[in-house]
Amino acid sequence: MQKSGLAGGRTADVNHTRPVAFVFNGGPGASSAFLHMGAVGPQRVDFPADGTLPDDPVLHTCVVAYASDYTLLGSSLVPHGRSYFHNDLMMASLDHAMWFHRPFRADEWLLYSQASPAASGGRGLAMGGIFRRDGALAVSVVQEGLIRPVDPNRLSAPFRA
Repeated sequence: MQKSGLAGGRTADVNHTRPVAFVFNGGPGASSAFLHMGAVGPQRVDFPADGTLPDDPVLHTCVVAYASDYTLLGSSLVPHGRSYFHNDLMMASLDHAMWFHRPFRADEWLLYSQASPAASGGRGLAMGGIFRRDGALAVSVVQEGLIRPVDPNRLSAPFRA
């Protein structure tokens, strides 16, 4: 099992049996609008390839669509100094939209830059751009979600940290 770096110097085990491994490397951005939206900086996630997929563009689109939902809403917590790695929050997607601009392969390296222009009143809005290795924007993503505090003491045992 390989270790992957997380924001704040933490590490996590990377399970190589999954088709997509998430690697968090947030920090101040470069020249993209997505990289400059966050109040304290963006959240960036690598999609490093972990094998080769068949040459089916629909399959590549499905893999990226599935993976795009995994971390996006969490970027709305960044300006508040919070993370979905804690068990005192409940988050649920209210809507999720994607625009596919250019061809890409889900089994090649992709960068998912995420930021939140608004998060208040128990809701968060997050926007992201998925970039190919050549820097071209391949996919734009927007998600709105519900974010609520929960009492960790009231969670059932499997959900407590």
